[in-house]
Amino acid sequence: MSVSAGASRVFVSHLAGVAVFDPNADSVGRVRDLVVTLRLGGRPPRVLGFVVEVPGKRRVFLPMNRVTSVESGQVIMTGVINMRRFEQRSTETLCLAELLDRRVTLRETGPYGEEGETVTVLDVAMVRTKGRDWEIDKVFVEKGRGGRLRRKGEAMTVEWSAVTGFALREEDQGAANLLATFDRLRPADLANVLHHLSPKRRGEVAAALDDERLADVMEELPEDDQVAILAGLHQERAADVLEAMDPDDAADLLSELPDEEAEQLLQLMEPDEAAPLRRLLTYAEHTAGGLMTTEPIVLPPDGTVAEALALIRNEDLKPAQASVVYVCRPPLETPTGKYLGLVHFQRLLREPPYTLVGSLVDRDLDPLTPATELPSVTSFLATYNMVAAPVVDSTGNLLGAVTVDDVLDHLLPEDWREAALHGGTPRIEHGEEVTSDGSHV
Repeated sequence: MSVSAGASRVFVSHLAGVAVFDPNADSVGRVRDLVVTLRLGGRPPRVLGFVVEVPGKRRVFLPMNRVTSVESGQVIMTGVINMRRFEQRSTETLCLAELLDRRVTLRETGPYGEEGETVTVLDVAMVRTKGRDWEIDKVFVEKGRGGRLRRKGEAMTVEWSAVTGFALREEDQGAANLLATFDRLRPADLANVLHHLSPKRRGEVAAALDDERLADVMEELPEDDQVAILAGLHQERAADVLEAMDPDDAADLLSELPDEEAEQLLQLMEPDEAAPLRRLLTYAEHTAGGLMTTEPIVLPPDGTVAEALALIRNEDLKPAQASVVYVCRPPLETPTGKYLGLVHFQRLLREPPYTLVGSLVDRDLDPLTPATELPSVTSFLATYNMVAAPVVDSTGNLLGAVTVDDVLDHLLPEDWREAALHGGTPRIEHGEEVTSDGSHV
């Protein structure tokens, strides 16, 4: 996500009512609120996305990972917006509706005032972190305001951690507590926690996670857990989570469901999100077609090294996906036009940014076919020291790419996810959540 210069921190009230535009500069709607999730210990809330009012007075949700620019005057998004009506979840908080005008207290005596002093929240500000997330890090408050007279007092901007009255209660033992406690866990580690929870508890946590986070965690769970969690979600929510998953992982999950149920979910998905899954489901599981992702990095031959490196920098890409750029004739969406060859990212680093990728193409490696069996795929990657390989159809069009992580997933024993206990991962003992140092949650 790129942020315009001077827009590294934005006060939420300035975004109320601003226009939302798609990549073609067409108006999509207007911002009506900001959705955040509160966290324990005075930690800044994570911003999940915007509530956008589209024509027809319908309010829908725009995730932050689909926002490319945030300014006081406009919000620019990428891709398409899901038009399902926004429904607030129990672990979500609306900034404008629920945080502003709230009475909070100062945590301790310091430059802002005396410990326990009550202040009124006038505004909050969000900032992008070093990762891909946004957080609410500042609170604009006013002293001496409140009561019937509403007297105006001293206003100041303080750190989120300097006030209390927002955060989740430490004694709350609901799903929100668990989510806040393990908020910094990697998806694989949180998946390990979920795997050891009771089915009821696991369902509560899954229901409270946002779609992107749940999708990341689902990809790390054993298939039985994935199916059980998906079955516990409303069908529309299940379709949203499948859209957020990597296409190959989502297709693997759908293949575990009865055909009728899988088709119902595909029907609920956006057509452009469902189409790659339908293609993947036509291939046998242990073939290149069944293993591949349909979202490799693709450029035309007249694309530049600078463009290629910009695509590789995408934080949502797995390292193996980012290791290779595939050069094809348009169209560039899979299945693409004619496949011309590939360029390794190390070669891109050695060339001037204006160099055309068409002049750097490695044409020596024959691509895989979708029917290539898993042993042959493994041998190909090992022989040529590759972490990703192209999959091309009989007419020479690029269908996708097989990455080494997906190959390993199919080479390891079926229960490897259940058997893997990573160091430092929280474990569950006697129905309680226990961190790696033995302290109880």
